[in-house]
Amino acid sequence: MIETVTDGDVRVVTLDRPDRRNALTPAALDDLEAAIEGTDRPVVFLRGAGPAFCAGADLDAVAAVDDRDAAEAFARRGQEVAASIADSDAVVVAGIDGAARGGGVELALACDVRVATAEATFAETGATIGLFGAWGGTARLPEVVGLGEAMDLALSGRVLDADEALRTGLVSRVVDDPRAVAEEIAANDPAALRVIKARLRDDADRRVQERREAEAFADLHAEFER
Repeated sequence: MIETVTDGDVRVVTLDRPDRRNALTPAALDDLEAAIEGTDRPVVFLRGAGPAFCAGADLDAVAAVDDRDAAEAFARRGQEVAASIADSDAVVVAGIDGAARGGGVELALACDVRVATAEATFAETGATIGLFGAWGGTARLPEVVGLGEAMDLALSGRVLDADEALRTGLVSRVVDDPRAVAEEIAANDPAALRVIKARLRDDADRRVQERREAEAFADLHAEFER
């Protein structure tokens, strides 16, 4: 259910299971991780086929988990895939067109840039069925939107439209064509993109970050066309 197409400097990765709103099975998580880790392009554009971005974990797969150890392993596998997105050398752009729910929101949160169309909607619906998003969502959501907004979204299960997602910082733009944003980013220097992503994602002490920033600038400057 994961399709990949390379187009210039962008690898387009499509969650392609529209009849199930692109809900993710364990096999699909494996394929998604492979698609992200296997790219040699500076930008990955992640999208969903059909009228949804991603409904999150396939509920049949969730129901098939039959003991505590298996449940923990299922959560950890989703966390690993989300981490592969965050840790990729490529800049990963999520293009959300239609519904993002649960694990779909969590995958988007792991991406470097999130852009939405006017038709996009977002919800962390786990609490409505007695669960919660455990693919890194409880860590990343407060980082992106702040603790107060994260509490509201995760505890209520309410649905945000694109404008409210923009207001909260869940997405950075609402556009007609999310892929155009990926193309815009890919037009920049690939080495600079890789370094900037790494520096912005660095969670070390400020002094350490500043030292690494200066070192990375010097490395790029050595290749700078004067």
